[in-house]
Amino acid sequence: MGVRALEQRLFHLLRSCSRLQNLIQIHTQILVHGFAQKNYILSKLVAFYVASGRLDDALRVFGNVENPSITVWNQMIRGYGGSETPRKAVELYKRLVATEAEPDGYTYLYVVSACARSGLVREGEQLHGRVLAGGFGCNVFIQTSLVSFYATGGGLSSGVGYARQMFDEMRERSVVSWNALLGGYVRSMDFDAARRVFDEMPERNVVSWTTMIAGCAQNGRSKEALCLFGQMRRANVELDQVALVSVLSACAEIGDLRLGRWIHWYVEERLCVRGKSRLVTLYNALVHMYASCGFVDEAYKVFKQIPRRSTVSWTSIIVGFAKQGRGEEALRMFRLMLSSGVDDIKPDEITFLGVLCACSHAGLVDEGRELFKFMTQTWGLEPRIEHYGCMVDLLSRAGFLNEAHELVETMPMEPNDGVWGALLGGCMLHKNSELASLVAQKLTVALDPDQAAGYLVLLSNVYACAKRWLDVAHVRQKMVQMGVKKPPGRSWIQIDRAVHGFVAGDRTHKHESLIYEMLGEITGQTQQEGTEPDILNTVSLED
Repeated sequence: MGVRALEQRLFHLLRSCSRLQNLIQIHTQILVHGFAQKNYILSKLVAFYVASGRLDDALRVFGNVENPSITVWNQMIRGYGGSETPRKAVELYKRLVATEAEPDGYTYLYVVSACARSGLVREGEQLHGRVLAGGFGCNVFIQTSLVSFYATGGGLSSGVGYARQMFDEMRERSVVSWNALLGGYVRSMDFDAARRVFDEMPERNVVSWTTMIAGCAQNGRSKEALCLFGQMRRANVELDQVALVSVLSACAEIGDLRLGRWIHWYVEERLCVRGKSRLVTLYNALVHMYASCGFVDEAYKVFKQIPRRSTVSWTSIIVGFAKQGRGEEALRMFRLMLSSGVDDIKPDEITFLGVLCACSHAGLVDEGRELFKFMTQTWGLEPRIEHYGCMVDLLSRAGFLNEAHELVETMPMEPNDGVWGALLGGCMLHKNSELASLVAQKLTVALDPDQAAGYLVLLSNVYACAKRWLDVAHVRQKMVQMGVKKPPGRSWIQIDRAVHGFVAGDRTHKHESLIYEMLGEITGQTQQEGTEPDILNTVSLED
């Protein structure tokens, strides 16, 4: 076989190669027959290594090429641009411009994308200038990449506004272009603009729907997320796992157990039938949903089905047990986590927050003290203010008010309202009006009126418990002078597929008369049974 025919043969084998083992054999033949400088063959070889995730092998091939063609350069830049180290793609581009090779449209497409992924603002803006100077400004793929760059925060002075300008200048737009702009508005939390873009889209794909749903779910707009999910289903868009994770998060937020269970059924019946492997994040979201809706035993069943648990998996079930007051079970799960024997399963700050919370709700004071030390001394994790808040809450609930107060005073950071509030709650529980008065002084100085409202109400209740009525009157007068207003309490309940919301003191609900009539009956029944009403309901801002 002649040299030319052998070249063509190896090139054909590369194009049809589908297994890494075969690729290595072909690579060996390329070296043996002296084709290590044939760019058109090497571009295919590098592309296969890149597609296989073997960037080190691709880089070794590339490093031995004396004069790489732009196609070979592009394959390496593309590989690193899509890797965990996209900055290396920009470094390769800088090496490229110092050679005789001329960047083409693909080069700019890959490098701009790498700048977006790695947050290299200055380099991205410089590339934009080179794109225009090189005559690629009308390339729809490069334009889309630039929209994505600016939409992800590139160009700090303009951000998504400049992405919109780039988008408006495009003569031709694809669904990818629309999605890039949509994602920019969602990331900047401008949901009104995001919704306008979404409604204007001539074509939507699963990414479009998932971007909107995830954005709403992650930013406290759970009802809107569920509404969009309903529209997505009616539009017959195939549900992907990322969308389902976001919807489960929204279900957890507002307690929509019915929809959460439907998604669980869909995951088990539809995704299994299609042979799709399920993401561990989807399992984690199911655990979180069931636990947040109060069905922690269902959450535990899902947890046991997870084939490869992550730290988030363990943390989710620990927090689930903790929130239901099942501290012993939460600690048991924590011990199982530590003994799992999996190297990448390690408790993090949130895990310890969960077990400390479990100790607090279950009154496990000694265990909580030990875990607080264990967190720092064994795992080298510095407690955050949330961990201190849990410890203060644990000690305060158990009546160790002096120890809790000392912990607050010796914290390495400034206590926030949550920490002081935990201590004040302990004072309420154990009727320590002297310490409560001291805590309230700290709170009213540190907080604005709206934040201070709930704590001042709590202080007045502490005084009421101690029958210090003059102090009660003084606190209420101070609240009037400060103009504070306590945010009303809220709750949700699901009945017949509908989630109903309730607000304390609300007079606008369509079933207001029936609701208050039932509340009156419940109050009367508790009084007849000799149950003393909670003092928190006797002193409020709604009198």
